[in-house]
Amino acid sequence: MSESASIEMVSRANEPVGRVDLPAAVFAAPVREHLLHDVVRMQLANRRAGTHATKTRGAVSGGGKKPWRQKGTGRARAGSSRSPIWVGGATTFGPQPRDYSYRMPRSARRTALCSALSAKLRDGQIKLVDELALAEPKTKLLAALLDGIGAPNALVLTAERDDVLERAGRNLERAKVLRVEGANVYDILRYEYLVVDQAAVDALARRLAE
Repeated sequence: MSESASIEMVSRANEPVGRVDLPAAVFAAPVREHLLHDVVRMQLANRRAGTHATKTRGAVSGGGKKPWRQKGTGRARAGSSRSPIWVGGATTFGPQPRDYSYRMPRSARRTALCSALSAKLRDGQIKLVDELALAEPKTKLLAALLDGIGAPNALVLTAERDDVLERAGRNLERAKVLRVEGANVYDILRYEYLVVDQAAVDALARRLAE
């Protein structure tokens, strides 16, 4: 792994304003695709509601009376009309509410996040902008900013809470504004570009520092 990584900083007009060194441990780490897959799978599992349910024979209404007597009818014995083999009966081994969430080791999650950031830098899909602040919380202003730097489909990371930027990004279908503390592998890989400023880069370095 190289000792340093760097990226061109651009203005809101997408013009170069200088080159910035990035922490190699965060942006020049080996890209471990299997680990990216494992973490994304964990994140998606953790988002599952797990509220699916089917009724067992004890939960289906009715069926309390024995349909016919035990012997003498020539038919198979039956104790309830809500048996799973009857029409309108219960479900056998159907899904029940459950918790799908699980956690991977913190070191694995950190390594995967560094891999995702390094993959974005390797593929030229990180936009370092000198200023991301907006005058008003309007969607069209953020859309114009992202279009101007050539990253309409992007995850925008901010170092701290920015109500104006976050409100402006709520209605953007192809973009999302997220604080560094919530940065995750799934969202980084989901969007084509990663848009950051110098403060966000510093915050990422602090969060992922060993």
